[in-house]
Amino acid sequence: MKAFRSILWSLIGVVSLVTMACSTGQKLPDQSGLKDLSRSMTGSYTSAAQAATDTNYFDISLHMYPIWPTSGYKWLYVEQALTSKPEKPYRQRIYKLEQLSKDEFKTTVYEINNSKEFIGKWRNPAFFDQFDHNILIDREGCGVFLKKTGPDTYEGSTKADDCKSTLYGASYATSKVLIKAGMLTSWDQGFDADGKQVWGATEGPYQFIKIPTD
Repeated sequence: MKAFRSILWSLIGVVSLVTMACSTGQKLPDQSGLKDLSRSMTGSYTSAAQAATDTNYFDISLHMYPIWPTSGYKWLYVEQALTSKPEKPYRQRIYKLEQLSKDEFKTTVYEINNSKEFIGKWRNPAFFDQFDHNILIDREGCGVFLKKTGPDTYEGSTKADDCKSTLYGASYATSKVLIKAGMLTSWDQGFDADGKQVWGATEGPYQFIKIPTD
């Protein structure tokens, strides 16, 4: 069954890319940069150093690991939690990485059905092989558009107020991201209909340092 799912996912990914190209009359987009982007994002991170020097920030653990390796796309499972409460993550997402041009990329963001079932599964990415796209809930407008600005360096954000949010009375949310060797910064903020910030860091982005692997 797992082998069948892997083959099916691979075919779906290829067919989707071909369909996209045919519908626009364009050649298939170059996807050669996705491997580097995925590698730069993959890993476990901590904001402990920032939290130790600035009480406005919490000590947070961030994990991003590849899943569905034969699907035809690059996918990452993402989990964030207070380091003191790893069993209760406050955010679980699946990212789909796409290359739009030579130096431009898009990260499409999905929530997960029955997300509790996947807590801690960043340690065992193969767990996701038994599931398909039916577990995904598209967060429309919340995709992050990235541009490669240097060796292993990517910067980007969501677009305007496209990412709708009702958290704490918000009307929309924004996300600004910087990825570079050994670290990642993320600034997520929520705003009400009048443009007043109602949640998220106010002084600057969270600074996550990648934890070295043995």
